[in-house]
Amino acid sequence: MGNHLSGMPMDGWMYMGMALIGIGVPAAIFGALPKKRPDHRPGAGAAFEAPDDTPLTRSHAAVLLVLTLGLIIDTMKPATLGFVLPGMRGEYGLAKSTVALLPFVALTGTTVGSFLWGWLADIYGRRVSILLSTILFVSTSICGAMPSYSWNLVMCFLMGCSAGGMLPVVYTLLAEIMPPRHRSWVLVLVGGTGLVGGYLAASGAAHLFEPLFGWRSLWLQGFPTGLLLLAMARWIPESPRFLMERGMNAELADMALKFGIVRRAPQAAPADAGSAAAHHRELTIALVITALSWSFVNFGLLLWLPSDLQDRGFSAEIASGIIASSALVALPTIMIAAFLYSRWSSKRTLIGTVLLTLAGLAGALLPAPTLAWPPLLIAVIALLVVGANGLIAVLLPYAAENYALRVRGRATGLIAGSSKFGGVAVQLGAFAGLIPTMGGAAVALIIPMTLSAVLIGRSGRETRGRSLRELEAEA
Repeated sequence: MGNHLSGMPMDGWMYMGMALIGIGVPAAIFGALPKKRPDHRPGAGAAFEAPDDTPLTRSHAAVLLVLTLGLIIDTMKPATLGFVLPGMRGEYGLAKSTVALLPFVALTGTTVGSFLWGWLADIYGRRVSILLSTILFVSTSICGAMPSYSWNLVMCFLMGCSAGGMLPVVYTLLAEIMPPRHRSWVLVLVGGTGLVGGYLAASGAAHLFEPLFGWRSLWLQGFPTGLLLLAMARWIPESPRFLMERGMNAELADMALKFGIVRRAPQAAPADAGSAAAHHRELTIALVITALSWSFVNFGLLLWLPSDLQDRGFSAEIASGIIASSALVALPTIMIAAFLYSRWSSKRTLIGTVLLTLAGLAGALLPAPTLAWPPLLIAVIALLVVGANGLIAVLLPYAAENYALRVRGRATGLIAGSSKFGGVAVQLGAFAGLIPTMGGAAVALIIPMTLSAVLIGRSGRETRGRSLRELEAEA
């Protein structure tokens, strides 16, 4: 039947299967949540951290492998949106405005999920949040069998919620179990590799499976890949503070043996706590503005860039070639960002990526006849792509390092959610017929991007190689 399910009636087995998912997911959540909530009173208890000279062990390597794979699987699901839209539109016979609801719903879900799972991670633990996100991810793969478009929208929102929750929690967990000497480069490299790998996996799956099995196969692949991640959950540890506060002493001792984590006295708080709190609030504002600005660059300017280039007279093939050539620098950019972040300066690397993006925005303001020269246009686009890739690679690791344990998950989730919000706003604008041009987007974004660089320069802290105990005390 050519994998064509549109209009097929849902039989009793289909309804029963969906009902079982509706029962099974809440049951799994109830079973996974710990019965005792940890008490993160400021300054209570001791801090757990590996000494700076702790070498990376096989346990560290296993965690990095599993969490990188988790981010690839997680990123792959929303990354398939662009590949499923043409097939979905053809099968359901949808107008462009109607099919555009799918990415809008998915991006809204990722925004909500970033806030929700960050909050859960602070209350119930990092490992539990990752597993629950994966369970929801597996269950929503059923959207590949939905015969009606409306059911696809519902499942796609839930899929977005699960996908949006993985990234901030992974950064939070890695920040708490890695030795200070290795923490910076690990955070940037794992997060960046997971994001780029997810997009490469999505495009590879579309190339291999969609011609044979149709667009639905790209949704259904979430089922086996999610189960694979759950099967590897034994190598995902819990944050040591959560183990201590729940009285799980045997698990804590085992983790200390595998990861070199020791119990250390908490760092003394700064004398002027009020001034430190105000300083930290300014940093939060700076990071939120940075994340919002990046989201509008990524989901607004770069998303609509092919259309803008065609309006400038470039053919579709040339326009796609320019974007593809610029995108080739994504992975090398992440490698360079990881090196600079860990060996030079975390704060200056973040500011540098903001300034690179800002330079690309300034280039987009050049007069149209000047910008029509292909080498200059490619240079401007390359600045935007390099700056945007480098910025998102270091922004969330920097956020995870800058907040105290009791709020680290929700703070990182706030920054992650802000980095998705631009996509929701741009989709709403597209529904209203407001399609941004490169110059128009640059005019709107150059002021907040400049403000973010100034605020990070004022209130940002150097985190490279510093103990989380020291950073938490200052926060």
